[in-house]
Amino acid sequence: MGKIIFYEEGNFSGRHHECMSDCADLHSYFNRCHSIRVESGMFMIYDRSNYMGHQHFLRRGDYSDYQRMMGMSDCVRSCRMIPMVKSCQHRGNFRMRFYDRYDMAGQMMELSDDCPNIMDRFHMSDINSCNVMDGHWLMYEQPNYRGRMYYLRPGEYRRFGDWGGMSSRIGSIQRLMDL
Repeated sequence: MGKIIFYEEGNFSGRHHECMSDCADLHSYFNRCHSIRVESGMFMIYDRSNYMGHQHFLRRGDYSDYQRMMGMSDCVRSCRMIPMVKSCQHRGNFRMRFYDRYDMAGQMMELSDDCPNIMDRFHMSDINSCNVMDGHWLMYEQPNYRGRMYYLRPGEYRRFGDWGGMSSRIGSIQRLMDL
């Protein structure tokens, strides 16, 4: 189980809302968000409702002024809990296939571990579709797990917009595990 608390003011003060599962629309619970506490688990937060817009990954910890720390606005409109998987307890392998064309077409590459630099390893940087067969992943626009990030859970993503991407440019990919 995960638990995240959103506070309207910095340093965990003001009106707050606790969440222990996915929430597609947080707008009715608070007007703005200046601090966040993740008591357990891992979450993706989004600046738009229905898990859209800019995404940011949060693991257990205190974010007393998350806007300054993360470079995000005070707009948190949805959150998604990420199932916790300990690396030693994962029964299957992490596995995803990604393609340089839409609808799982074109050149295909398969990944089962972290990749800090897609260009160096696969000689490609545009990923237009992918199929996540096992595990939960974060994709980043820049190498070495930097830049805008995108959360992918098992399923098919026929276009980069399906995972919230603004472009097909991906620099690195990382498995999500509770280490």
